[in-house]
Amino acid sequence: MRLQLSRWYAREHVLLCLVPAFFIAGAIGVFISQAAVMKYLGARANKVLAYGVASVSGSILAVCSCTVLPLFAGIWRMGAGLGPACAFLYSGPAINVLAIILTARILGVQLGVARAVGAILFAIVIGLVMHFVFRKEELERANGQADLPEPEVVRPLWQNAAFFAAMIRILVFAN
Repeated sequence: MRLQLSRWYAREHVLLCLVPAFFIAGAIGVFISQAAVMKYLGARANKVLAYGVASVSGSILAVCSCTVLPLFAGIWRMGAGLGPACAFLYSGPAINVLAIILTARILGVQLGVARAVGAILFAIVIGLVMHFVFRKEELERANGQADLPEPEVVRPLWQNAAFFAAMIRILVFAN
């Protein structure tokens, strides 16, 4: 019985969490420009802005700790600094709206607020620690990134609408 339950959970988790996460990571790669990632999360971005954006970005995503990994990899590959990317990696599962509301409803509003504030603060601290530990590698990476103009990608509106409709269909109706 336990093995069947484990198989069911793994199958459901992969279909309902990981597959949509790969779609979202793909959407980040396609619809969010590398220039935007570099501007807000890059190694040369304003540190207060970068860590602030990274620590609250997970609030709009309802992701678990394993589902946030493809998103982390996507923004890091697009040029986000390791510190802000790790802040996003930590805060994503901790600060999503569903987790905060559930915590507040079950454990009380004070703990819900404490969870949100704690997730933001810990994300910033963890991101800063990762930045400090890997500062040499990050400096090399930042120096290696060239300021080349991004090619203009023109995509018809119907393609964008079809992609987002498919994502909504998967995320909402699959559950």
